[in-house]
Amino acid sequence: MSADGRLCLAYYCSGHGYGHATRVSAFARYLLTTNPKDQPLIYIVSSAPERVFADSIICGARYRFAEIDPVIVQPLAYRVDRRRSVEVLKKFLRHKEALLAREREWLLEIKAHSVLSDAAFLGCLAAKEVGIPSILITNFSFDSVYSYLTTQLLDVAPSSHHTDALPSLLDILPDDPIPHSELSPLVEQIHAGYRCADLLVRLPGHIPIPSFFVQPSLPSSDWINVETRRMLPEVVDSLTGPMTKMELHPSLPFVQTPQRKTKLERSVVQAPLLVRPPSSALSVYTLEGRSKLLSSIGVPVDRHDPRTTKVLVVSFGGQVFRKPTGSRSPISRKPSQENLPGPHASKKPYYPESLSNTPKRPHALKARNTNGLGLDIDTSQIFQTRILAPANFDLHIPETPPRKKLFSDDDSSPVTAKRLATPCHLWIPGAPPASKPLPTPALQSPTIVVPTLNTIPPTPEASHFSPEDLDPDGPRLLPDSSWIAIVCGVSKEQWTSESGDKDSELPEGFYVAPRDVYMPDLTAVGDVLLGKLGYGTVSECVDACTPFVYVSRPLFIEEHGLRLLLDQEGVGVELSREMYEAGDWSSAVTEALMNGQDMKANKRADMAKGIGADRSEREGKMLAGTVTEWVRAWWNEEDGCLRN
Repeated sequence: MSADGRLCLAYYCSGHGYGHATRVSAFARYLLTTNPKDQPLIYIVSSAPERVFADSIICGARYRFAEIDPVIVQPLAYRVDRRRSVEVLKKFLRHKEALLAREREWLLEIKAHSVLSDAAFLGCLAAKEVGIPSILITNFSFDSVYSYLTTQLLDVAPSSHHTDALPSLLDILPDDPIPHSELSPLVEQIHAGYRCADLLVRLPGHIPIPSFFVQPSLPSSDWINVETRRMLPEVVDSLTGPMTKMELHPSLPFVQTPQRKTKLERSVVQAPLLVRPPSSALSVYTLEGRSKLLSSIGVPVDRHDPRTTKVLVVSFGGQVFRKPTGSRSPISRKPSQENLPGPHASKKPYYPESLSNTPKRPHALKARNTNGLGLDIDTSQIFQTRILAPANFDLHIPETPPRKKLFSDDDSSPVTAKRLATPCHLWIPGAPPASKPLPTPALQSPTIVVPTLNTIPPTPEASHFSPEDLDPDGPRLLPDSSWIAIVCGVSKEQWTSESGDKDSELPEGFYVAPRDVYMPDLTAVGDVLLGKLGYGTVSECVDACTPFVYVSRPLFIEEHGLRLLLDQEGVGVELSREMYEAGDWSSAVTEALMNGQDMKANKRADMAKGIGADRSEREGKMLAGTVTEWVRAWWNEEDGCLRN
């Protein structure tokens, strides 16, 4: 219990990507600002860096770095390495008991009243052992993600219609399904952790959550038609139908007797969109706010007018999270590799008894050693494996030092070039190289014929353009000269590289956003966004009514729920990998603009007048009130259980 008697919440956030961190920070801020007179004490626990939670930390959240979940290995932004992902999972699970003991002791140390988790199963498991409730706040769970690695759907490169296209990395990276007999026991351990949760706050864009709902059950590969690559109709019906008709798994007993009198049944709450709002100081929906943002990116003033200039935002998740290695922090204080805020925090290393003969000090959890795990082991070897460069494969990548992998010193990240553009290719951060076609033509007539694209909801059969479908002028990045493109997630090396060769520069009309650009503002300014389907980007596009051109990730099962969200509340157009890598983006961008421009125009007009500007804030605070009331009811505060 906190010294002042406040509700104490431990909020576990998966380190796997941008979406988890942004929505955790957004919801933590709502929890902290809904009732300032009764503000809870919130600890955010994650391997994502402290800076991505800055908006909630400013409001009072405390941050603790800890490795709490394994990661899916992605050699490309839209490709999964099945075998290496499973090896990472195995290594994590081998140390699960030591990690669980660490979390159990820490929760007792801070006297937590509840665990919130998005979507790390370890937090739910620790809460059950301590005897406190846990709340799963997510649109998917990783038991479904790992289970899907058994699918017989193969992630292979399509035959190219572009004679000058690069050989695809998909041609040389094997994609072999994982045997069910090997994967099932591993997935069961993850599933068992999620079964410990007592309340599910189900976010929009969800897929089945098998730890709560009896049907559909695992394996998740049974949810998808391999031929159409779409969810089965009965699975879609289970996601869109009333929750009251769906049977829930019962609650699991606590390891320790909980200190409460009220018995709450396991339940599910359907949440609104958890999304970071645009800046309120100077709204980007005003001409002045829009101009200020574009000027900060280096866009000339004559390209600021939305009536004459269209903006394509290009973002493939280049905002890569890495394990902290230095002592500097964007927040004022100076964290250790694993911060353990609490009344007895120390800077001496702590080793679980299972892995060290060093005696454990009672009632005090000490700060961890520099591997970030609290284990006397090399975590870069536990959680990551090195992806070796394929032999005899040359994509004319400019020489650059190897890039560090997600939260690790290991080199298993997508390949990144030192320069953003070479004479022949664009290297969008987080994505494979795209061909650099001829310059964008001058403004074209609005009567241009646009090829039919695979729009949400997609047609049952996968579609690919034939050569006669393409514009006679050849592939184009942008539809015409009235467009500009803003590239996100650029590394320091790409940002500072200079070359006297004009062919190595970005194409005309391309600009680079600062790496710390506030994405909700940029998404709001954009007329179309090009990227991969992930909750953070999709939710911000839906909130801003920005049409989304996406490159599919067929082995990420979460994508199916996000497609449904775009179908219901937004605009989505699928761009094939072949066309992305050939630099043939313009037709998809035009299609998305045509489908979504009316919705976008109405959104801009309303927001410029302040209409609906506080909707996300109101909905977020209502959800925060629901969650805190549930925790208090669980502790039966009126009977005096929530006290010092």
